[in-house]
Amino acid sequence: MINVAVCGANGKMGQEVVRAVTNAEDMSLVAKIDILDGQFASIKEAKDSVNIDVLIDFTQPKSIYENALYCLNNQIPIVIGTTGLSDEQISELKSLSESEKTGCLIAPNFSTGAVLMMKFAQMASKYFKNAEIIELHHNQKKDAPSGTSVKTALMMAQENPDFTSGNCPEVETIKGARGGVSYNNIHIHSVRMPGYIASQEVLFGASGQILTIRHDSMNRECYMDGVLLATRYINTHKEFIYGLENIL
Repeated sequence: MINVAVCGANGKMGQEVVRAVTNAEDMSLVAKIDILDGQFASIKEAKDSVNIDVLIDFTQPKSIYENALYCLNNQIPIVIGTTGLSDEQISELKSLSESEKTGCLIAPNFSTGAVLMMKFAQMASKYFKNAEIIELHHNQKKDAPSGTSVKTALMMAQENPDFTSGNCPEVETIKGARGGVSYNNIHIHSVRMPGYIASQEVLFGASGQILTIRHDSMNRECYMDGVLLATRYINTHKEFIYGLENIL
């Protein structure tokens, strides 16, 4: 039985994770951690009270880095679903995970469909020299661009050095109209609007053709199989993983 703690347990994703862990036959929910009416107010408080095999974090961008540092420094394997970590922070967590010999799995998206969308985009990048990403989320998501779009761009950039081939010199008459520019000049456009859960389109263009790869999440339950898979994996592997696709 895997003893699981959920940090951010009272958030929308946290509540879904709590239900999934509770219903998993090989897991035991030992701690619900949340600063707002949680069973425990902090990871330290939970650690001092119960035995934690794996901690799952779905909190806020402002707190995830410190949470991850605490877990790794105290040899608590962690599954991170909170987005907003910088490249530098991810690199530091990788080094700490390796030095402490403690598992850490960061997944910008736990939906198997979304992971496949990212992989398909990476495959298509070998054949298209122009691409942009549009990500659409609910208007309570605090970080932009999404972790999924950043990870997608990173994977695409491994296949192509420049995604603005042949573009004319541009002038933005309204700042930000062309979105944010990420790896290898991939433009990312972030939409925040009620009605969405999480959606992403990757657009590829070439003379006479457009390829669109899109994934839509209709509810938060679609992430749970991936969360449980990651939890089982990191419980037995003392390594650093960035992206669910690496364990599928």
